[in-house]
Amino acid sequence: MAYEATKTRAIWDKDTLKYFEGSGIDIGCGLDPIFPHVRPFDQQHGDANKITEFVSERYDFVFSSHCLEHMHDPKAALVEWFKLVKPGGHMITLVPDEDLYEQGVWPSYFNDDHKHTFTISKKQSWSPKSINVLDLVKLLNAELVSVELHDHGLDRTLLHHGASKLAYHLGRRGRRWSLRLPFAKKCILRIFRAFGAIVDQTDLADHRLAQIQFIVRKPL
Repeated sequence: MAYEATKTRAIWDKDTLKYFEGSGIDIGCGLDPIFPHVRPFDQQHGDANKITEFVSERYDFVFSSHCLEHMHDPKAALVEWFKLVKPGGHMITLVPDEDLYEQGVWPSYFNDDHKHTFTISKKQSWSPKSINVLDLVKLLNAELVSVELHDHGLDRTLLHHGASKLAYHLGRRGRRWSLRLPFAKKCILRIFRAFGAIVDQTDLADHRLAQIQFIVRKPL
């Protein structure tokens, strides 16, 4: 999910882009900062779990795409990140949706560095590490601007929840073949899925999304 920021930017309208006015920082941007003018912050700049130890500035917006799930304590990390937002500013966060991305499998099949899964709100989840986004927002002294599920381009018939060991191994094999023959990736993964393999649709070249976006505003 290395380029989820670029994929997400392509679906934003003017109402969302307005939250990116002024100065900003992109936490966990890797090689894909959301805009050229933002300050990048990744592993080489410090520990995002304790970001205020490395960043003293305050910004009009704080953005993070698919970084929070890698934090040891997402709740504490998000509180730290929010400290970087100026009064009246916004924090825009993207996390993978546990049902669309993890597909009922834990530890995560597609990214073994995921330490938590996320859902907008559930009374009970299949994941032992599930976090409700709406509960996260309550930890902040913030106004919830919006929360959205992004499933653009996702083929829900390819989702496979509660996979078996066979599905796990088929998925690994299908992914290897798709990397060897990238021009036929979509077809290969669909064939393997027909035999029960788990498919990471966000890894396909047609820019599918399986994530939650939430935006909060810091009071003046």
